[in-house]
Amino acid sequence: MADLSQPLLSQREENKPIDHSPESGRKDTKALFAPDADDIPPINTTRDFYREFCIELKKLWYLAAPAVFTSVCQYSFGAITQLFAGQVSTIALAAVSVENSVIAGFSFGIMLGMGSALETLCGQAYGAGQLDMMGVYMQRSWVILVISAVVLTPVYIFSAPLLKLIGQTEEISEAAGVLSIWMIPQLYAYALNFPISKFLQAQSKMMAMSVISAVALVFHTFFTWLFMLKLGWGLAGGAIVLNASWWVIDLAQIVYILSGSCGRAWSGFSWQAFHNLWGFVRLSLASAVMLCLEIWYFMALILFAGYLKNAEVSIDALSICTNILGWTVMVAFGINAAISVRVSNELGAAHPRTARFSLVVAVISSFVLGLILAAILIITKNDYPSLFSSDSAVREIVKSLTPMLGFCIVVNNIQPVLSGVAVGAGWQAFVAYVNVGCYYLFGIPLGLLMGFALHWGVLGIWSGMIGGTIIQTLILTWMVYRTNWNEEASVAEDRIRKWGGHSDSS
Repeated sequence: MADLSQPLLSQREENKPIDHSPESGRKDTKALFAPDADDIPPINTTRDFYREFCIELKKLWYLAAPAVFTSVCQYSFGAITQLFAGQVSTIALAAVSVENSVIAGFSFGIMLGMGSALETLCGQAYGAGQLDMMGVYMQRSWVILVISAVVLTPVYIFSAPLLKLIGQTEEISEAAGVLSIWMIPQLYAYALNFPISKFLQAQSKMMAMSVISAVALVFHTFFTWLFMLKLGWGLAGGAIVLNASWWVIDLAQIVYILSGSCGRAWSGFSWQAFHNLWGFVRLSLASAVMLCLEIWYFMALILFAGYLKNAEVSIDALSICTNILGWTVMVAFGINAAISVRVSNELGAAHPRTARFSLVVAVISSFVLGLILAAILIITKNDYPSLFSSDSAVREIVKSLTPMLGFCIVVNNIQPVLSGVAVGAGWQAFVAYVNVGCYYLFGIPLGLLMGFALHWGVLGIWSGMIGGTIIQTLILTWMVYRTNWNEEASVAEDRIRKWGGHSDSS
């Protein structure tokens, strides 16, 4: 095992990057960073557990609260556009649902996944005190994601024939195809946004992201109503506002970074961004495959619903449910971002026991929140469908799907937290194999069997596919339980040395 104590101790004392607190609860810099010891004291009694739980909970939510808020705001851009589309017409709602879930969802998965490599690299570099390389990492990710956006652009241009090829109806495919072409600017906004988000998250700059997203959401809601309904521009108006909202966020965040708010983490544009690109691409692809397999899995729900009888109603009902599920999962994604930062920072600083305990606190918090959100939804099942559609048939299907929706909320509030640990620890490649087996070899075949062969319709497709999510969650839980966190801290130091300034600056 590598000797972590000397280099990490000197860097840590100089930079002190992990004080995730209002008060921090305990002083991280007092610990001796030996591989088998860190700053969390032994937990022998219930009182010890409660004390440390409260301390870690404060640290976690100091990061998670603004991250949850930011995730909900940014997700709400597409969801609000979809909500207003439901007031325009049934075909407009179906077009926005398919474009968001299939075309934009496909690209979103790739782009966010490629950008997620920064969660591992920036988080562990920040924990180890190697702040200088974080800006270079972000710029490398920009280069890779802009090239990826160019490669993905034909998917938007030829989306109508692609949707027809996979069995969507003529009317839905044509409407979604036109909308997809209008949404090309959003693809390039993703290319800038995701690296910036990971760069800021690793430094716990969550509050700035929250403020920017909140202001953008207020304007997005007003102008979407104005253009889509008041001025009668329909889908064209929704596309204009949605593109503009994402670009406003990008520009505001870039201004924040260039203003000097990130200190040593941003030292200006550098040609080092073009060095060692292929190695960075490999790591980015591992992250992309892991995340894409998860996002595309739920995208497939909307796709399969298009093959059922009365496809428009089925797609509309299921898209409303997945829309709400997406909103609630944004809470888990906020905790995902926070736990990824906590785990990567603590492993980078050779605090394996603290990384493990952070995970326990995150899972418990997310599970309790999932139960609360599911309960609220079930209690209001007679009322909330009318917010999304004026069609009585759609509302009735949504009402019947609410119990399944509540169950999915609970399960999907735990799974992203475990995925966040995987990203923070750098396990993306292995988790990608897990996702293939659980989602595509088990969940989708079971969903198709229950939905079509057993004639259970939307509920059958969804039930089978949530089975795949449950299996994946159990496997991730087993992986985390079996993890040697001291060894992970050693791996983190090796990763920092490999990607750090020594090799690049020479």
